[in-house]
Amino acid sequence: MSNFIFVLDTNKRPLDRVHPGKARRLLSTGNAAVFRRYPFTIILKQAYPEIPVQDLELKLDPGSQVTGIAVVQGTKVIFGAELEHRGQQIKDALLSRRQLRRSRRNRKTRYRQARFLNRTRPKGWLPPSLQHRVDTTMTWVNRFRRLAPIARIAQELVRFDLQLIQNPEISGIEYQQGELQGYEVREYLLEKWNRKCAYCGAENLPLELEHIHPRSKGGTDRVSNLTLACHSCNQSKSNRDIRDFLSGKPSLLNRILKQSQSPLKDAAAVNLTRWALFNALKQTGLPVATGTGGQTKFNRTRLNLPKTHWLDAASVGKIDSLKVLTTNPLLIAAKGHGTRQMCGTDKFGFPKRHRSRVQIHQGFRTGDIVTAIVTKGKKIGSYVGRVLCRASGSFDITTQSGRVSGISHRYCQPIHKRDGYAYAFAHTL
Repeated sequence: MSNFIFVLDTNKRPLDRVHPGKARRLLSTGNAAVFRRYPFTIILKQAYPEIPVQDLELKLDPGSQVTGIAVVQGTKVIFGAELEHRGQQIKDALLSRRQLRRSRRNRKTRYRQARFLNRTRPKGWLPPSLQHRVDTTMTWVNRFRRLAPIARIAQELVRFDLQLIQNPEISGIEYQQGELQGYEVREYLLEKWNRKCAYCGAENLPLELEHIHPRSKGGTDRVSNLTLACHSCNQSKSNRDIRDFLSGKPSLLNRILKQSQSPLKDAAAVNLTRWALFNALKQTGLPVATGTGGQTKFNRTRLNLPKTHWLDAASVGKIDSLKVLTTNPLLIAAKGHGTRQMCGTDKFGFPKRHRSRVQIHQGFRTGDIVTAIVTKGKKIGSYVGRVLCRASGSFDITTQSGRVSGISHRYCQPIHKRDGYAYAFAHTL
């Protein structure tokens, strides 16, 4: 079954949700019009101030990469969504900007005195890649409040114990001291990797610090992601994935991966943003309830629900039973609002194109969701997706099956203006 449809009266007052069949009847008879495509919302052509509405609860399962969202009416799950964040993209964009600025300053103002310690950060400051997770979640909380009579909010307030994740049997003084007690990082790695190159086994020569998962591809400086390599192996591996570098040596690959441990970047991101999100939710003025991660897992297991983000959100808090009335959650992916960078660069940082300041072409803007019905030519067919605009009027459309280029603007009809997100539906259960 699809998600229930949100309904507004002509004064934009949220009313009770309706079944998709009833929404179709209201639209076909002319009693309502489409207000929003994602999530699908209709607006009635009359005001109904006297009609009572049933209060809903908005439940959240915050995650580092995906946040689960569920709208619950009593014990009924009537709407589900999964919000995909783009924290890593923001981090990569800031790194690229820093590199370009550093290069420009070295070329243009090499004699300027260095500046440092001239900026302060406000209390509660979070890095942009983490603040993005809080801001996008609050954006959708406020959107659902405008579309539905949300009366309560529930959030999974989970805290990950990073040392316990890394070593489930840690206890006592070892728990307090940590793994680097009495060691410097390099000495720790020399002892951990037996003072040999992890890739070729060479010893009695200078060894270099090597990131198992490259930093340029999201790797961290955590000790579990560091190893030792000789200069030739370090240069040969470069920023390649270790599975590609050691594809012909499966035994060596397994040994290195066994000695290292999975990065805890996602768990750290949830730990850092959980209270910032909780405080932002409290500012809405609605009562905010919290639940633990263990409680969520217990509820989901007891109710025999599959492991998905939106069903995890529905299982947050104290619940006795759940009746899932939808199997078609809305997938929301944060895409941003473009870039202000005027000079496009290649992967080495050299300029290769100039971006135009004009963003609207033939009434369309890059990122709009359009439908195109092509009736002649080599691209005959129907396409629905995000559009990439050009001044020539020849657009590209990114659909679920891939990217289609060379679609004329004459065939395009807008169905959802750009708002920084891409949408899709996933069939589950």
